[in-house]
Amino acid sequence: MAHALVIGGIGMLADTSLWLVNDGYYVSVIGRSAHRMEDLRNRTTKPALLTSILVDYCNIALLKEKLAETLAHNGPIELVVAWIHSYADTTLENISNVISRENDGEWKLFHVLGSKANLSEVQEKLKLPVRSQYRQIQLGFMMEEGHARWLTHEEISQGVVAAIQQDQPIHIVGTLQPWEKRPL
Repeated sequence: MAHALVIGGIGMLADTSLWLVNDGYYVSVIGRSAHRMEDLRNRTTKPALLTSILVDYCNIALLKEKLAETLAHNGPIELVVAWIHSYADTTLENISNVISRENDGEWKLFHVLGSKANLSEVQEKLKLPVRSQYRQIQLGFMMEEGHARWLTHEEISQGVVAAIQQDQPIHIVGTLQPWEKRPL
C-alpha cells in the first residue's frame, strides 16, 4: 500500500488527508494539535490507515525522529503534500532528505503556496533530492458577483486533490486575477 505524508493535514488540508485515506494510502499527518488530530481521526472510517505525527515542524531534530518512526511503521513515502509557512525555510528540504534516504524510487512533492508566492523563486531556492518530482499548488481567491473572497478549507482541499489527480508542474486553485481585486 502506498504511503503519503501531509504537512498541515489537520487544518485546511484535513479533507485532503481524508481523501488520501479513502483512496487507499497509508497517510501520516504532521500537526501540532492533539485535539485537531483526534478530530481528523474521528472523521475517517479507516483510522488504521492514519498515522498521527504530533510535532512542530520547526523542531527539525524531533521532526526527523518522528519521520523515521513513520517510515519504519508505514514504509517509504511516495507522495508528500506540504503546506509549510515561509518562516520554516529549511523544513521542506530536511523532510525531503529523510524521505529520499528511505525511498529507492521517485516520489512526488506537492508544495502548497500562498497567493503572493513567486513560484519560480520558491523553486530556485529549494534544494531537493533528484528523485523528488516537484509540483506547486498556488492558492488564489474566488470572485463572486464582482466581489473577491479567500478560498474555504474545502475549496483548498478540493483544489489540492485535483492537483494530485492532474499531476501537472503548476496548479492554481481559484484565481489570481484580477490581482488588484483580491481580498485584503
